[in-house]
Amino acid sequence: MKRYSGFRLLIVDDNPHNLFTLRTLIREHMDVEILEAGSGREALDIALSNPGIDLIVLDIQMPEIDGFQTASMLKIRKKTRDIPIIFLTAAFKTDEFQQKGYDVGAVDYLLKPIDDNQLINKISTYFRLIEKERDLNRRLEEQVAERTAELRTANCYLRGIIENMGEALLVLAPSGNIKSVNPAACRLLGYEEKDLVGLNIGDVFEESEPEQAHAFMGTWLEALIRSGNLSSIEARFITRDGTRVPVLFSRTAMSDECGTITDILCIAKNMTGFRPADNDI
Repeated sequence: MKRYSGFRLLIVDDNPHNLFTLRTLIREHMDVEILEAGSGREALDIALSNPGIDLIVLDIQMPEIDGFQTASMLKIRKKTRDIPIIFLTAAFKTDEFQQKGYDVGAVDYLLKPIDDNQLINKISTYFRLIEKERDLNRRLEEQVAERTAELRTANCYLRGIIENMGEALLVLAPSGNIKSVNPAACRLLGYEEKDLVGLNIGDVFEESEPEQAHAFMGTWLEALIRSGNLSSIEARFITRDGTRVPVLFSRTAMSDECGTITDILCIAKNMTGFRPADNDI
């Protein structure tokens, strides 16, 4: 039963009779596309101009450019460097050529005169390996695509939650500078997002002096970086128009795989109406 439809095989030999023999034997057992070259130079031209060649069966002893030189030139070119090469060599030359062939990138050898079963078995072995690699790559691509779709769906869902949540969410750098905010934070503080991003969180907290606000925020940022979490605190935001808004402020540190703090998530709940009026505090 013929197999491997869709595979492309390049056979290279300077002897037309050997090419005929190879072609005939392979076509008796395999439904593959066979490309033929009668020299190393022709093999290079065919390999570079025909993308998708899966395997090369390459004679070593050829005039002008021999098999070793041809293989070396194939291996230094991006288009052809990953194509497996099986060398053809006379039996009495095997020991002399074997190591040199492996050094220039051969994966295997076939001995002349060609043994029919050996030829088909070796070619079939490499085609099966290629099939398995392609199947593995296909499954990996499917898994990546599925995972990407899941992450995209999860991100959309998360963005929807963040955009519609009632509490203000602020994402800070470890320095305390604001990296992003949700619409609730903009509404609470009276700023547009572009005006808040880049400010330090201390700039929107109430303290008698700006320096005190930054010092206060710096203290809990340091504690947060050490512990990863802090209990909620009561504080006051200063809105754009100067209004003092009481908030319950929660903070959580986010780390990368090395344990380095990358972001600090802050949630501020507006406590207006849940505590005495500002003038009574």
